[in-house]
Amino acid sequence: MLLLLSLAASVVQAQVQSEAPVVVSGTVADEASKAALLERLRSLYGASRVVDQLAIGTVSTPANWNEYVQRLVGPNLKLVKGGQLKVDGNNVSLRGDVESEEQRQKIAGDIAASLNPTYTVNNGLRVAVSQQSVLDAALANRIIEFESGKAALTPAGMEVLDQMAAAMLKLKGVKVQVIGHTDNAGSRASNLSLSQARAEAVKAYVVAKGIPEESVAVSGEGPDRPVADNRTAEGKARNRRIEFKVVQ
Repeated sequence: MLLLLSLAASVVQAQVQSEAPVVVSGTVADEASKAALLERLRSLYGASRVVDQLAIGTVSTPANWNEYVQRLVGPNLKLVKGGQLKVDGNNVSLRGDVESEEQRQKIAGDIAASLNPTYTVNNGLRVAVSQQSVLDAALANRIIEFESGKAALTPAGMEVLDQMAAAMLKLKGVKVQVIGHTDNAGSRASNLSLSQARAEAVKAYVVAKGIPEESVAVSGEGPDRPVADNRTAEGKARNRRIEFKVVQ
């Protein structure tokens, strides 16, 4: 018997997050086996997301096969994105993306522990680069520079934003929040206004570079979230920054 389970991949489009379907296909021996597997999947992922493509037919399976398949469909599967669980007799293979090497090892280890020694598990999981890490790597702790006290970008600031726009283009369908920050010089009200205006200027710049306008949100937090000591010039410079955050 061959069972294929296409695991979900989260997709973010504009301001709406939708979940990809979980498609289950293959052949099972009887209606009861099919019903039990579908019930297990629906309890894990939600009934609306499970697409039933299972057939009923004459199949030969190892002893207690249905019980072992039930064990495979556990909470850890929800950590796998854009992948597939394949059970062919007593051969199990799992592929897809996970967030860390720790997750990769744990998921495969838990699967192996739930089966008897006659089963072979092929761990095809891979550690995916997170969407946030793409933005963080592009910014590389650099400060996007503006003219003093203004929301006008300097040439150096534009150069950094050219690279940020290129990184954002790789994150198709992902919404990014641009957050402006200032140091504590001057009134809080004026800094809030300046940080908002600078975030808006960044949005306008990356939109002009091809980023969909609806995929960029902006906010200005003024001096409220410093990352360095405002009592030093170096600290003030670090606090005058633009933050890029993937919105889940």
